[in-house]
Amino acid sequence: MNSIFPIDIELLKPKIYFRPMSLVSEIFDLVQKQFESEGTGHDWYHIDRVRKVALHLAKLEGGDSEVVELAALLHDIADHKFHGHDLAVGPAKAREIILEKGGSVDLADKVGLIISETSFKGAGVETPVSSIESAVVQDADRLDAIGAIGIARTFAYGGSIGQPIYDPELVPEAHDSFEAYAKTRTSTINHFYEKLLLIKDRINTDSGKKIADERHKVMEEFLDQFHKEWEVDL
Repeated sequence: MNSIFPIDIELLKPKIYFRPMSLVSEIFDLVQKQFESEGTGHDWYHIDRVRKVALHLAKLEGGDSEVVELAALLHDIADHKFHGHDLAVGPAKAREIILEKGGSVDLADKVGLIISETSFKGAGVETPVSSIESAVVQDADRLDAIGAIGIARTFAYGGSIGQPIYDPELVPEAHDSFEAYAKTRTSTINHFYEKLLLIKDRINTDSGKKIADERHKVMEEFLDQFHKEWEVDL
């Protein structure tokens, strides 16, 4: 106690409180750092858009927002396209991260299951969802594959793997298995017919369907113009 001041000076000093980061915040930072320089269209901005759209859909359709946000953040953490088309790697990696960051086994299992249900696996392959959380994350990821940004992402990915823009000799295929979908040689334009134009009718939620309708039209208009220019139709 200072003799000049009758109160303890220590009591007047501002106190600094360190609040631990939430699980979502920690994983947000981890994913952002890992994907900030990714160049195939599966970058941080894609992940963040999926996160935002999934939370928007969950607000309208229901679901646990923490589960939705974590699944959206981690849905591409080990994408099968970059891991030998192994569909088990991504869910396992997401589960591992959640447990390492202090999340519960139940939470890790829920997120892992959602991620296992998110990917498109071929025109003739069903991709059912087991919960409303899974429905909104699957919808959000697919919505980011269509429309103007979807077009840009499709060409970014095609270029990154040396895929031709278009080859009239390659006929689009309705793949009836994930193996065929993953391994068949195709072109970026064919990808529209093999996947992107099918997405509108595979959206789960009413809210997502409204967004898909608008973005689907953008792709149809683009393809009409593309084929006109390809044929040099002046």
